[in-house]
Amino acid sequence: MRKMFAMAFVMALSGGAALAQEPAPEGYNRIDLIRPDAPELSAHGDLPIGVRTIEATNPDQLDIVDMAAGGEPRYDRTLTLEVWYPAAEGTGDQGTYSTFLRDGETEVTLTGRGVRDAEPAAGGPYPLVIISHGYPGNRFLMSHLAENLATKGYVVAAIDHKDSTYNDQAAFGSTLINRPLDQLFALDEIERLSGADGDFLSGLVDTQNTGLIGYSMGGYGAVITAGGGVTEAAVGYPNLTPPGTLAIHQAGSDELTARADERIKAVVAIAPWGRQRGFWDAAGMEGITTPIFYMAGSVDDVSGYADGVKALYDETVNAERYLLTFENANHNAAAPIPAPAESWAISDKLGYAPFDHYADPVWDTVRMNNIAQHFVTAFFGEHVKGDEAMGDYLDLVENASDGLIARDDAGEPTQEHTYWKGFADRTAAGLSLMQAAPGP
Repeated sequence: MRKMFAMAFVMALSGGAALAQEPAPEGYNRIDLIRPDAPELSAHGDLPIGVRTIEATNPDQLDIVDMAAGGEPRYDRTLTLEVWYPAAEGTGDQGTYSTFLRDGETEVTLTGRGVRDAEPAAGGPYPLVIISHGYPGNRFLMSHLAENLATKGYVVAAIDHKDSTYNDQAAFGSTLINRPLDQLFALDEIERLSGADGDFLSGLVDTQNTGLIGYSMGGYGAVITAGGGVTEAAVGYPNLTPPGTLAIHQAGSDELTARADERIKAVVAIAPWGRQRGFWDAAGMEGITTPIFYMAGSVDDVSGYADGVKALYDETVNAERYLLTFENANHNAAAPIPAPAESWAISDKLGYAPFDHYADPVWDTVRMNNIAQHFVTAFFGEHVKGDEAMGDYLDLVENASDGLIARDDAGEPTQEHTYWKGFADRTAAGLSLMQAAPGP
């Protein structure tokens, strides 16, 4: 019955033809929605944006997938990057993206603001943001956030992580080893292109001021990239990675120390996976000194909360740190795009509706996306762009429900008003924001 209802729904939306078999009509599957009750900084910026797809090859990498056959095979690891950037004045404000659902088979069309191959803006250079998806995922999973940041004066590069996308999902060990390496390689490649004559990125990117966003396994990679070295026990876990290969990410290792990158000024880790599985401990998390903003659902049963994301927050003692919690949200809190209409149908391949990969049973996805856009704008605004005024949007009472609404007869907040800055009255329900300066 559930399958019949879901198929009837998508067929009704498409005028009787299954949307999975043809492009969605214009306006479908929008990734740029802003709800009327969205917090202040979630709104798009004033800049039109372009988007281009590039491929980048990291030569002579260890082939984790093929190591099961023995030896230490190496290969050239090619990644696809989707790059959003401020575009020239007069560029339009609508574009579409063709991508795949969680099943890796159903092609869908997303509608957003990026104009394909638009002329870059004359201004700049603009700070860089790297976006890293989950396992599996792809470069469009957080495209709503990529677009939003680009309209505010960032160049944003989202990675298709090889062996970890909907289309090429392979051994989990490849993700464990390669995720942080891919993130830094993408940064290096964007820096190279920004310095190359004739490239569309030439002179457009300020890689010395970079932000990094990772979700789930992307968050795992972001924690390592920020300096959180994994445990000796994790290196020795059987059947996850070829023996010894994870040691390049181990706390205190020469390899981890050598990869510390001062270009990365701030990190956002959304539902990072691993702490609940013993991949980090307090000693390993002491290696993070870069400001870091964690986001999580309080009932995340994939990455864990008390023994997962909150434990990471508590143990990141040497960095300015935040933890935004969505009460009663699960693992999909804040990161994924709104579930495409086609995802409502049960997948014969998966045995369930791909909808479950994007949505949360309690929270509206657009609502969570807007909240994430608001806080990432404030956090990167302060730490990547150096706008100290953005810090006011982060200096909040911990539990939004404890904020006091106090206004004068003209509706202006009085000195007693402590409700979350940027949120209209009563609209921060279900949220909390922990924060701490460096130090235990």
